[in-house]
Amino acid sequence: MKITLGARLCLIAVILTATSFWAANTPVLWGPGVVLGLAVLAIAQMGVHLVFFLHITTGPDNTNNVLALAFGILIVSLVVIGSLWIMANLNDAMMPAAELMRMQR
Repeated sequence: MKITLGARLCLIAVILTATSFWAANTPVLWGPGVVLGLAVLAIAQMGVHLVFFLHITTGPDNTNNVLALAFGILIVSLVVIGSLWIMANLNDAMMPAAELMRMQR
């Protein structure tokens, strides 16, 4: 029985996901190294998804896909950074909890 390329790539994605769950829940790995291991597995899985499922390559006929991906990353980055900026400013403008409790009495 011959396994198709799509099935092999799906299997690679499943293995990367299972390995991530194992790395996060095992006491075998050194504690601070778990974060680095999960980052490496996440980058590998993003690469698998971008190349094999979204067909993002460096070919000349793939310019629109790369531009759409870059635009999506820009929009998500703007939303996340803007939200963090707004929350930080709101946190700075808030009254301290002790003073707020004193005013309620």
